Amino acid sequence: MKAVIIMGSNSDQEWAKKITNKLTELNIEHEEHIASAHKEAKKCLEILEKYQDQSVIYITIAGRSNALSGFVAGNSNKPVIACPPFKDKEDLIINIHSTLQMPSNVPVLTILDPVNCALAVKRISELL
Repeated sequence: MKAVIIMGSNSDQEWAKKITNKLTELNIEHEEHIASAHKEAKKCLEILEKYQDQSVIYITIAGRSNALSGFVAGNSNKPVIACPPFKDKEDLIINIHSTLQMPSNVPVLTILDPVNCALAVKRISELL
């Protein structure tokens, strides 16, 4: 089992590092990619195709208008955990709805704390 982290932009790398540090501590293999669902949809699809026949859990990191999480969940049959980065509480209050409100048949789990996200991956992986 592998955690595949997809970030919406380079600016999400600091947030991803908090997750990967914990994944490493938990001995969970992981890979990182950067692909915006808004700007690089084909690249996102290529990433999903790469892992289509593998046992993976996707972690999506995208803020503001988080299309990435729904895009990944809508184009994959793998678990998707959204862990959106927020600059502060005001940013969270304004932008959290883009992560929480997914269309029907697009299951995205949302975990705000990066360490808790890694711990959830560990628990899910134990079930697979």
